[in-house]
Amino acid sequence: MVNVLTMYMSLLRALMKLVGVKPQAVEIEPGTVMRFWVSSDQTTSNTKNKPDKPAVVFVHGFELDGILTWQFQVLALAKEYSVYVPDLLFFGESITDRKERKVAFQAECIAKGLMRLGVEKCTLVGMSYGGFVCFKMAEMYPDLVESMVVSCTVMAMTESISRAGLERIGFSSWSEYLMPDTVKGVKDLLLVATYKLPWMPDFVFKSMLEVMFDNRKERLELLQELVVSDKDFIVPRFSQKIHLLWGGNDLIFNMEEARNLKEQLEGKATLQFIENAGHLVQSERPSAYNKHLKKILASLHEDGKTK
Repeated sequence: MVNVLTMYMSLLRALMKLVGVKPQAVEIEPGTVMRFWVSSDQTTSNTKNKPDKPAVVFVHGFELDGILTWQFQVLALAKEYSVYVPDLLFFGESITDRKERKVAFQAECIAKGLMRLGVEKCTLVGMSYGGFVCFKMAEMYPDLVESMVVSCTVMAMTESISRAGLERIGFSSWSEYLMPDTVKGVKDLLLVATYKLPWMPDFVFKSMLEVMFDNRKERLELLQELVVSDKDFIVPRFSQKIHLLWGGNDLIFNMEEARNLKEQLEGKATLQFIENAGHLVQSERPSAYNKHLKKILASLHEDGKTK
């Protein structure tokens, strides 16, 4: 039987081409290559060419690659913004021979890739694991990252946040939840991540299992490096404007975690909830998410013009 997810990805690639978004491999360093989906008018090796439209960078979570995660947002924003959608290392076609597995290395590679693509300033949009990367990137590269919109995430997966999240979703470890090896495991993953999972036949979940969980060894290593001790984590001071856009029914990082994050950011962040949406809010309620995101981006770039 033909893998339906593979077939859909081929159709999606063609659709992205129609809106002027194409994949481009960027060598970060010898042995490390990151794939970016990039607005076609920005695919240039000449880093002196500056994008005419504001740059928006979408950073995906731990399951799907970049363009599958953010497909609805890219289609909605490609006309007004220069969009950049990286595949994180060991997702999609991004790979490294380095042994580094920390979030900081993902952030470093995205930043270096964007610089090679000629991006000097950008807004980051990240969800879940991609939100961890966004926060770290904003901390490490404040001159590159002007602002952020993050969804269903935290600054870092501390031991206390990890314990509470696993208890809420009923799993003993993040690898058990995020790296299933059965059709039932894939279905359970999505049941937790959505407010209301639509009915799908088992062959769809089987297709996901066959496609979504490659580079298993390396991804398990990423998860092993994910959790940090509470005593070692120090809240960074961010210079950027930060907007928190949340699924109101997220189980993994619930409304309490969202409010705690806003409080940690000490007045730097706004917080909005989208009702009837879980952890995968950008996919589950794309129209509502896009409406909020467009308003946020418009306000950010209007503020930038007045400075």
